[in-house]
Amino acid sequence: MTASPNVAGALETSDQVASHLHPVGSFDVAHHQVPTGLEEIWRFTPLKRLRGLHTDAPFAPGGTTVTAVPAPGVTVTQVRSDDPIVGSSGYVPADRVSARALQAAEAVSVITIPKEAVIDAATVVTVAGYSTEVASAQHTVITAEPFSRATVVLRFEGSAVLADNIEIILGDGAHLTVVSVQDWADDAVHHSSQHALVGRDATLRHVAVSFGGDLVRLNASVAYGTSGGEAELLGLYFADAGQHLEHRLFVDHNAPKSKSNVDYKGALQGKGAHAVWIGDVLIRKAAEGIETYESNRNLVLTDGCRADSVPNLEIETGEIAGAGHASTTGRFDDEQLFYLRSRGIDEAEARRLVVHGFFADIIRKIGIPGIEDKLMEAVEAELAVNVGTPAGVGNPGSPDGFGKVA
Repeated sequence: MTASPNVAGALETSDQVASHLHPVGSFDVAHHQVPTGLEEIWRFTPLKRLRGLHTDAPFAPGGTTVTAVPAPGVTVTQVRSDDPIVGSSGYVPADRVSARALQAAEAVSVITIPKEAVIDAATVVTVAGYSTEVASAQHTVITAEPFSRATVVLRFEGSAVLADNIEIILGDGAHLTVVSVQDWADDAVHHSSQHALVGRDATLRHVAVSFGGDLVRLNASVAYGTSGGEAELLGLYFADAGQHLEHRLFVDHNAPKSKSNVDYKGALQGKGAHAVWIGDVLIRKAAEGIETYESNRNLVLTDGCRADSVPNLEIETGEIAGAGHASTTGRFDDEQLFYLRSRGIDEAEARRLVVHGFFADIIRKIGIPGIEDKLMEAVEAELAVNVGTPAGVGNPGSPDGFGKVA
């Protein structure tokens, strides 16, 4: 995908990212120092719980299996790590874990949606973990060719220590939804970097859903191949006792007249539950006429939880259509609870309804009924832990559910 001559000169695509919060990337592991926790990009992450992914823990086969069920018309192939399609999104690892995973992944899964194809069914790729004794490295490339329309669901489940890189490439006029569901068992560790390159007049909807795992750290980033692209990044997470769920977003507005919208919601319950959301939007000098907004909202359900939410805007030009951000962290709305209880609804059910409404708004934006229904069931299952939802609502751990594996 190449920019037209009148736009190419205005694009800023240098690897030397102008962001003060996003480090300069490198494919060479030696260029990434072992993090100490004092670095800006690592200061919220409990490094001791990464199982050595950030240092030199060896990668080995046998920890995970990958199963792909492509929708009709979609192809899934395996290529070597030196295939030209690898890196075609422009992704350059911004941290040591991602660089190590890129170097260690020998085979790369390539998902291709053909030009002008309109695929109604979702392509589902399931990564199942079987052991936390070995670390696994994986790489996936998703390509939506020009004027195609499709949905890809990535499901992560079971017990594993996994570092992966996912490249997403949208050709001109393509519409692609990518849903990444982190549905791990309680002992899993997952570090994921997911980068998208959006073409002219293309639309990406990226949805990150994190319910399970001991530690999940997901980096989602977007850049534009030319003008006119749109990206919507949606997120949903539910942290239970002892869990660390971290989502870091970076939108690089390197082209004029591009758009982005980031909307993440999370809930926390149980002692030691920790959620981290870092949003960073860089508006370069070339990005005139862009529109962007980022939002993160956290709902604290019990004592002993911690939510860190840090939105950032880095603006290098004032010639933009609009830019803004919002961040809130709070407990139940007492007025909502009072209203519901005054109508004869008991406290446990009232709390369930409030949380249900909190998440329903963002789940309905996904636009895929089957996935939306499963996610609402998973929320109900999470609520059953502490909020008081009757057991049996949803079916966590079932093969086709999104609830956390017990």
